[in-house]
Amino acid sequence: MGFNIVLTGMVLSAIPVGEYDKRITILTKERGKITAFAKGARRSGNQLLAAANPFAFGQFEVYQGKSTYTAVRAEIKNYFRELAEDFDMVCYGYYFLEVAEYYAQENADEVERLRLLYQTLRALESRKFSFALIRGIYELKTLTIGGEYPNVFECLSCGAKEHLDYFSMRLRGCVCANCQSSAGGSPLDGSTLYALQYVISAPVEKLYTFRLAPAVEEEFLQLLRSYRNHYVGHTFKSEKFLP
Repeated sequence: MGFNIVLTGMVLSAIPVGEYDKRITILTKERGKITAFAKGARRSGNQLLAAANPFAFGQFEVYQGKSTYTAVRAEIKNYFRELAEDFDMVCYGYYFLEVAEYYAQENADEVERLRLLYQTLRALESRKFSFALIRGIYELKTLTIGGEYPNVFECLSCGAKEHLDYFSMRLRGCVCANCQSSAGGSPLDGSTLYALQYVISAPVEKLYTFRLAPAVEEEFLQLLRSYRNHYVGHTFKSEKFLP
């Protein structure tokens, strides 16, 4: 016997099924990533018409069967409709959804990932930060949640916590000035180091509270691009639409 449950989450993707239905993927606070059948969600007047779309955030009542979920009704608190007003903004939005869907797991604790996604979309809508910086922060915090982030808090050669003036892609983290000659590494600006440390250690709610000087932002983003190319090993479909 199945039963109804109410989940808080955001729709990550929606795929048409048949003439009037959809299959939606939702990142939820209670069950991690789930896939639910939304019957009639493409039919005019259906109560799931607006809710069964990417970016919709709120409470979803679903019927949990033996091995499937079926969406029953939804109370949406934020549709993030402002994203659609700017082509680049909506492209970044879809990229963030795709990244979340790739990393999220079923029946796992994904509360932090859901918070990160929600705060990132809010930052995107605010237009207070460069979209590229938002992307960099989002990607680094995503790696942090998964435990794959670079070590920028101590020298990976001797363990020193000061004078971390170099970054070694080979060692996946920082190297101090004394060890650079033997361990290798590229020079790292102190402001860039602080930005990396802040994003990794700060709570999600405090992530989008700073800006970087142009040169620092460029170094921050370039380091993250290189790190991702070395260690993530996955290309997202929506990346090709990003500026």
